[in-house]
Amino acid sequence: MQAERYIAAADLGSSKIALSVAKIEGDDIQVIYYKETPSDGIRNSYVFNPKRAAGPLRAAINEAEEELNIKILQVVVGLPRYDVRQEIASARMERSDPSSCITRDEINTLKSIAIDSYPIADEGKEEIYGAVAQSFSADEELVCASEHDVVGVTADAIEGNFKVFVGAQKAVSNIDIMLNEVGVAPARKMFLPNTVARAVLSEAEKENGVALVEVGAGVTSLTIYRGKILRHYSAIPFGGRCITTDIKYECGFNEELAENIKLAFGACMPEKLQSLSEKIIQINDEENGSYEQLPVKYLSEIITCRAREIIEAVLWQIQDSGYADKLRNGIVLTGGGANLVNLANLLKEISGYTVRIGYPRSQAFTATGCSGTGETSAVASIGMILEAKRDPRLNCLEEAPRPVVAPAEEGAATEGQEAAPVQETLFPTEPDDVITPRKQKAAKKPNRFISWVRQKSHQVGEAAEGAFDSTMGNLFDEMK
Repeated sequence: MQAERYIAAADLGSSKIALSVAKIEGDDIQVIYYKETPSDGIRNSYVFNPKRAAGPLRAAINEAEEELNIKILQVVVGLPRYDVRQEIASARMERSDPSSCITRDEINTLKSIAIDSYPIADEGKEEIYGAVAQSFSADEELVCASEHDVVGVTADAIEGNFKVFVGAQKAVSNIDIMLNEVGVAPARKMFLPNTVARAVLSEAEKENGVALVEVGAGVTSLTIYRGKILRHYSAIPFGGRCITTDIKYECGFNEELAENIKLAFGACMPEKLQSLSEKIIQINDEENGSYEQLPVKYLSEIITCRAREIIEAVLWQIQDSGYADKLRNGIVLTGGGANLVNLANLLKEISGYTVRIGYPRSQAFTATGCSGTGETSAVASIGMILEAKRDPRLNCLEEAPRPVVAPAEEGAATEGQEAAPVQETLFPTEPDDVITPRKQKAAKKPNRFISWVRQKSHQVGEAAEGAFDSTMGNLFDEMK
């Protein structure tokens, strides 16, 4: 029986940091912790201020350590989603024994050659985030074959074509600086399109052609699969935060109030809200005793304008990819922004594709008693865990039951702990040193208003499907 190990993953988003911890035992994955914390110092999924970004992550890790009674030594993190360009690379390798069958080790070697030989214009500013094999050729008998087909054949030489994804080198170094401030090491740095797809898409969807649209707070990304291979990736710097900003400036609210109103009452397509669109939200100002009124229909019109702009930008990218007429399984909409009421219906109406909401595939893991793991906002965290689980050497945590001792003795007990394997983009690399974190206790301050907003947001979603009058009547009375 294989020994159990633990994986900790941190999704560094523009509006929140999602920290998850999973216990791995053989093929079994059990998510034992998941929590989202408001982020800072991150814009468009890019860590632009490592010092500020370290604070929320440190608090999240300390809280997880306190609740689970464990010690987090390193975390799996994702690379930025925006400002990533894709290039074409190829590599050829002469085989020493042409009569032997091609192995997966040779395929991995060919991948490494393609990455190492790809010419980067400025290595001080750019870095290869990852590479995905597109096709292979073995002599003249096998041309444009998949990786599955080429493994096991005999050939004098093997050649491969790859999509190489290049991003800013500073974005990677800022993640290292942030983690160093927190006091943990990077177990892996993952290029997220493949990991999110692992958590959301079925094998049939990848085979037949599908566009995975992830709507985050600062970035909306597009990943296209065809023949079970990632064929295209692109992203735009617009997301849920743009909708919040529109509400903020149009209605004269602060950002926190605009976000809470969006979560509780936001919806696209006001013509489909029926009696809900006739409701009016009353916002009381306790400081000066005044109040403001916001019609739900007007709020929906503000949201629909920005949502339509985002959708049209995504559809233009699908057309530009060359796969617009090859998406037999349509579009899968995921990410935190996918929960916006009627967004999927608006996307279906504009595009003509079949559209479904992409939730983490529950059959790939268990999460008994761990709330939030089944939501669309958790797909990146779950995807990173599923990807990291494939490396049997990776163990991010160390069980450390804490005896009741004096504070000085407790702090000294964590010194000298050893590291585990670390970092990669898409391919494994050699382990790095691990920095042992200091213990800090994060104050737990449950936000009752946010809990109320999420509850009411769920009620609004139900209302959008038919129970508009009764549900929104109660909500209106409570807001007054």
